[in-house]
Amino acid sequence: MAHPQIAVFARLADGGAERLRAIEGQATLLGRTMHAIAYDATHDEIIVPQQFGQAILTYAGDASGEAPPKRVIIGSETQLRRPDRVAVDSQNNEILVPEDDKILIFPREGNGNVAPIRVLGGRGAGVADTNAVAVDARRNLLVVAGSYWQGDDRVNALMIFDRTASGDTKPKRVITGLSQNRNIAIDPVGGWIYVTLPGTVADPYGYVGVWNIQDDGEVPPRFRIGGPDGALRLPRGVVLDPKNESVIVSDKKLNAILTFKVPEIFAATHTEQASR
Repeated sequence: MAHPQIAVFARLADGGAERLRAIEGQATLLGRTMHAIAYDATHDEIIVPQQFGQAILTYAGDASGEAPPKRVIIGSETQLRRPDRVAVDSQNNEILVPEDDKILIFPREGNGNVAPIRVLGGRGAGVADTNAVAVDARRNLLVVAGSYWQGDDRVNALMIFDRTASGDTKPKRVITGLSQNRNIAIDPVGGWIYVTLPGTVADPYGYVGVWNIQDDGEVPPRFRIGGPDGALRLPRGVVLDPKNESVIVSDKKLNAILTFKVPEIFAATHTEQASR
């Protein structure tokens, strides 16, 4: 049986390193299925989806042991059904949750039976399914990973919207040509979108693909992390550490967390900025 916990390790931990602390236990209200968590560095908070409880839990950043959540978004007005991924926009004080073919947006400090302040997506917007969401607050854009309707066909895609878009607003741009995407992270300095992608029959190794937020249509990734060298198998989570020019990836098949030093991508950030 899975043991629900949020484990904290040192940044330079390696091998079988012991955790520094963990949020775990009945009082935490954690469930065993959470395919993404979000950290709000501005407010030092951890935001976690609770799929079975149909809720979004927020903890203090230094929480440990059986610490209860500071806030819980839960109830019939929330429209939450099976949330398992979440993103936080600390600059605009919003929590974003993928839910079927929509994105539900809540106030960051929402607590209890809170209705979304916006709902984006559905067939009218061309959204077939949502896997993950991230915000580029610098450009006031929102990126949804999932599948997009092209006529009657569903294609794996990154859909780029205005940040405040709602209802059946169409995306500004749609990046296609991806395999099934899982999670995303955005580096707002250069506008890079990092996407975890599983392997395919033709290319059995999973990798992290990197696109630019200005890309549109069926375009290949600008960079690939992992891939043919076999470093990744089934990547799921991705987190950026720009200060140390690193990308941190969790891999379900390897049951591991891998850190890649990729100075060439962060160097390209400065080049991209200089060209604008």
